[in-house]
Amino acid sequence: MSARTTPAAPVAAPRSGAGSVPSLTSVFVRLKLSLLRNGLRQSGGRRAAYIVSAVVVLLFAALQLAGLVALRGYAHVDSLVVLLAAVLALGWAVMPLFFPGGDETLDPTRLVMLPLRPGPLVRALLTSSLVGIGPLFTLCMFAGSVVAVAHGGAAYAVGIVGAVLALLVCVTLARAVAAANVRLLTSRKGRDLAVLSGLVVAVGAQVVNFGAQRLGSSGLGELAPVADVVRWVPPASAIGAMDAASDGSYGVALAQLALTAAALVLLLRVWAGHLTRLMTAPDGSTLQSDTRPVRERGSAGLARWLPAGRTGTTMERSLRYVWRDPKTKAAWVTSLAVGLIVPVFNAWQGTGSVYFACFAAGMLGIQMYNQFGQDTSAFWMVAMTISSTRDAYVELRARALALLLITLPYATVVTVLTTAMLDDWRTLPEALGLSFALLGAMLASGAWTSARFPYSVPQDGYKNVAPGQAGLAWISLFGGMVVAALLCAPVIGLTVWLHVGGAGDLGWLLLPVGAVYGAALTSAGLRLAAPRTAGRLPEILTAVSKG
Repeated sequence: MSARTTPAAPVAAPRSGAGSVPSLTSVFVRLKLSLLRNGLRQSGGRRAAYIVSAVVVLLFAALQLAGLVALRGYAHVDSLVVLLAAVLALGWAVMPLFFPGGDETLDPTRLVMLPLRPGPLVRALLTSSLVGIGPLFTLCMFAGSVVAVAHGGAAYAVGIVGAVLALLVCVTLARAVAAANVRLLTSRKGRDLAVLSGLVVAVGAQVVNFGAQRLGSSGLGELAPVADVVRWVPPASAIGAMDAASDGSYGVALAQLALTAAALVLLLRVWAGHLTRLMTAPDGSTLQSDTRPVRERGSAGLARWLPAGRTGTTMERSLRYVWRDPKTKAAWVTSLAVGLIVPVFNAWQGTGSVYFACFAAGMLGIQMYNQFGQDTSAFWMVAMTISSTRDAYVELRARALALLLITLPYATVVTVLTTAMLDDWRTLPEALGLSFALLGAMLASGAWTSARFPYSVPQDGYKNVAPGQAGLAWISLFGGMVVAALLCAPVIGLTVWLHVGGAGDLGWLLLPVGAVYGAALTSAGLRLAAPRTAGRLPEILTAVSKG
């Protein structure tokens, strides 16, 4: 793209007598609906995946709504809904950046050549962002909060206004953060900061998880001290205003609503500022490229430790993706952090189990899913080298081996560390065997779903899934995880049988059994996925090149 200049003035309205010009907001809403509709038309599989994911989300929203309504009249329910609003806002801020299936609204970088001013563009993007399953889910949560807390007509009025303000703040926060990170996720200089952001997200999610565990054991009363502070932080302050109005503290309620409204105005200004810079500042295409010579690949470094031929080349390429590609690196760092935090924090609190160490293998096993999506349009170079089922098998096997280079030692270290913290060395072989079996099952299911449900990972924006493929990504990930759990059932059943049958002393057998079973699952999964990969190369290339 050529050098960008200051945005041009909007196109002038036609003279009287000409047809009326539709508003920018209505155009963007129709464009959003068209993107969703056209994405569903591409194939029956994608349509089914989207419908299934939508039904699951809406069912979960309905259950949460019913649960909140059922809590009406309980003590400290106001603290629960205030913290729920804060958690939802946090999710809106981070989910679009680090998880697939976020909001599939327009990428602002695609609008840089259009004569659009920031004000109308922000209004149009905000309105189009309200169309989707995510906003509907959030609205259901806030509606349930209103019913659970509000008492009296004034409280309901405040609750309706507060729910709308909170929803607008959540969506605006997501769009502002996304606009601010468009360049970050595509910049080589900013990749380390992106990785740090992923680590912060992982730690924050686990803090919420441990807070929920503590809540389940201590009751809603434990939330009151934290909620007293959070109820003055937007958008939770808009939800907290309902409780103040129910108690007759109308001044406090108005102050909390005003605080949320001020936060909304501030976020809109921040968002508009980011859009202005994004659409006027020069990008990489206008800057002089680096002309330094590229070092040739030699026998030094990582390459000399890898096998020769296609296997070593593919392994090196996969490992370089982990180190150099910002999105791949962020996903790996997040998985590494969460895989360590869950078992270690639980062990540190004295409520954990050695079996929690299997979480490390599970988090890293996820990286096997959508193997070809990380190649994006460059996958055509890989496809050119696959002319038989054998070529596809070697390609998939090399990718699995690259993942095992990191996962096997990591899962072992996490398991040993968790065992040491709990001082339960007798269970170490069982936990390691289960971890190896789980890893093998996820490698097997991940290889198959990579060939059956490939999707694109756009490199020119903040989205992790191309528009129209969000449902496909979710069904690939969660469907594969369900299959992996079913594949692990024999080892899990053997573990339970040994303990129930009083043969706990034979638990050490689970280590070799789990290792052999995991290796067998991996081999079988790769061999099943190889012919499908070789036979679907055009479809895979089309899917991963979409973004």
